Amino acid sequence: MSRKFIDCREFPGDTYCSVAISADSEDELIEIAVQHAISAHKHADSPELRSAIRSMMHDGMPPEHVMPPGASTGAAESAHRH
Repeated sequence: MSRKFIDCREFPGDTYCSVAISADSEDELIEIAVQHAISAHKHADSPELRSAIRSMMHDGMPPEHVMPPGASTGAAESAHRH
């Protein structure tokens, strides 16, 4: 079984979120990601939310750096120098 992760840094939102969550099972990851979406992003638990979260999963572990959505390469490099 490979580890799964979801990384909030990959997705646009009202506020930047640097949380990345990983787990050994999809079910465990979905449950904790739903709780994060509810408490941190004020989403309501729904089948649509769970489906969206499931579609955001990746195999493996989250990378150390992720370029925010809409950022250019230069902006990301500049941000890492500060």
